[in-house]
Amino acid sequence: MEMTVASTSATTPARGVLFVHSAPRALCPHIEWAAGRALGRAVGFTWAEQPVLPGAQRTEYFWEGPSGTGASLASALRGWEHLRYEVSEDPSAGSDGARWMHTPDLGIHFAQTDSVGNVVVPEDRVRYAMEVAGSNPLELHRELRLALGQAWDDELEPFRHASSDNPVVWLHRVG
Repeated sequence: MEMTVASTSATTPARGVLFVHSAPRALCPHIEWAAGRALGRAVGFTWAEQPVLPGAQRTEYFWEGPSGTGASLASALRGWEHLRYEVSEDPSAGSDGARWMHTPDLGIHFAQTDSVGNVVVPEDRVRYAMEVAGSNPLELHRELRLALGQAWDDELEPFRHASSDNPVVWLHRVG
């Protein structure tokens, strides 16, 4: 009797959000095309002005697809000049959550996330930070900020809160 084991990664459903924080107006249809291609279906985004950057547009799109779709979306948009975006993929059965952030100046940053969206820094990355830093606490601080994607968060933060009619509620640390 022969048994086969089917891979679940392609069939495991996943969901997440694509946030395009700023894009030139002329690039918007191309972003929709690239996202639709990554999702395997046509999409239509609702674009709004990005008040932080005059002339730029912003949008949010909640997506569903097979596990790994977040990586496909992030890859489809990677490297486009003047584009700021984030892609999140919620954890699902057998798959960790993930977050990709992109800015024109910094490029792309990937981080694994836990069940409530916290960035998870793997043990090997922490060990690397400790090795690079040696006994210098400022260097350790710099390496851990890099591992957490702090520079990307710092650059994207004004774009996240730019609109008072933003339908997404961002939670802040209290205390």
